Amino acid sequence: MTAASGDRKAGPEGLNRPLEKDARRFAPAVARNRDPLLDVLRGVLPEGLVLEIASGSGEHAVHFAGALPGLTWQPSDPEEGARASIDAWTQASGLPNIRLALAVNAASRPWPIAAVDAIFCANMIHIAPWAAGLGLLRGARELLPPGAPLVLYGPFLRAGVPTAQGNLDFDASLRARDPEWGIRALEEVARAAEGFALDRVVEMPANNLTVVFRRL
Repeated sequence: MTAASGDRKAGPEGLNRPLEKDARRFAPAVARNRDPLLDVLRGVLPEGLVLEIASGSGEHAVHFAGALPGLTWQPSDPEEGARASIDAWTQASGLPNIRLALAVNAASRPWPIAAVDAIFCANMIHIAPWAAGLGLLRGARELLPPGAPLVLYGPFLRAGVPTAQGNLDFDASLRARDPEWGIRALEEVARAAEGFALDRVVEMPANNLTVVFRRL
């Protein structure tokens, strides 16, 4: 795997198999991206309840909850095995500010939560049908109060910005696996983010971006 694609999920969940008799899963990219992500989140997330969509293994959840004790982290994932991994990581961490995982499919309604202070989603919208990305934006619009952040992390295409070959290769491999998958154009995401303003775009390692929208 090249450096340009080194932060990519391996499949729909991007996770290695759990260890025998241990529900925890391990995503190697988490160790590489969690601290750069944390640096951005420190300056973006408010104290309060943060909903993570598509939490995957749960490693991000425990890392961020441990580093940011002033917030409560609510992980979620549509896949039962992922939720078991998240809850196993949560239990092992002993952290008081992380909740058990919710079953949330971004493209479906209703979500089993009434209101949150921020939403975070890493590496989902390119490894899912565009309907999931639209569902994420719609759900964020319904749950977030004015000024609250929606934080997206992953690879994006940008008009006028050369795309790294690793991202082009990754995009082609995604579309070969499922024509509904693929790296999204940031401009398309911004157009679909009705009720939000684009606050900042932060360059990240491995040709990724952290994109912060604010609820109007």
